[in-house]
Amino acid sequence: MPFQPVTQQSAPEIVFDQIVEGVLSGDLAAGEALPSERELARMLGVSRPTVREALKRVAASGLVTIRQGDGARVQDIARTGGLDLLPRLLIRSGALVPSVARSIVEARAVVGPEVARLAAQRASDDHLVAIRSVLDRLAVEPEPIGQQVAALEFWSAVIDAADSIAFRLMYNSLRAAYEPAVPALAGVLEPEVGNIQGYRALVDTIAAHDPERAEVAARALLEPATSALLALCEALEKAETTPGEGH
Repeated sequence: MPFQPVTQQSAPEIVFDQIVEGVLSGDLAAGEALPSERELARMLGVSRPTVREALKRVAASGLVTIRQGDGARVQDIARTGGLDLLPRLLIRSGALVPSVARSIVEARAVVGPEVARLAAQRASDDHLVAIRSVLDRLAVEPEPIGQQVAALEFWSAVIDAADSIAFRLMYNSLRAAYEPAVPALAGVLEPEVGNIQGYRALVDTIAAHDPERAEVAARALLEPATSALLALCEALEKAETTPGEGH
C-alpha cells in the first residue's frame, strides 16, 4: 500500500484512515503483517506515539490484532469488524457497493418489525408523544428527501420506545451508512415514506401495546420498499458481473 506522509495536526486520525482504507480496499490482506511502528512512522512522516495511537484505534475497530513480538497483523474484517465499518464499506471509490447495500436492506427488513414489537411492549406516554410528533412532520413534509429524513427520525423515536441499546447502536450504524444514499433512493422509497396511513397504523398498534400487531404493521409498511430496494441491488450486482456490450 502506498502510504502518504502526514503533515496535518490531526495526525493519528489521518494515519488511522490510511490503515483502515488499506484494509478495506484489500491492499492490506487478511493475515498480512503491517510494517513496524518505526517503519510506519518513517513512511508516514509522523512520530511513533502517533502511529501507536492510530494502531490502537484500528485494533479497537477489529481490523488488526496487535501481539507483543509479532506487531500488528491484518484481521479478516468479515469475522472481526463492527457495524461502524458499514459506511466505509457501502461506498468504495465513490461508487455504491451493491452487495453491502443489499445486506443493509435485509437488516432493515428484519430489525424494523422487531423494534416495533419491543416498542409496543415498552412505550411510555412520552415516547408516544414523540413518535406522533415526528409522524405529523412527515405527513406535511413536501420534499422527497425531507420525507426520508423525517422517516429516519420516526424510526429513531420508535427505537427510543423499544429501549434497546443494542438496536439503538445498530440503527445508528445503519443510518450512517444509508444517509449518503438518501438522494439517490428518493424515488424508490417514495411509496413507503408517503404511506402515512401505514405509519399511523403502526403507531396505533404501539399505542395499544399490541406487540404482535405492531410487528405485522411494521412489516407491511417496510415490505414494498424492501422488495424494490432488493430488486435494485440485484440489478446493480448483475451489472457489475455482466460484461458491457461492445467492450
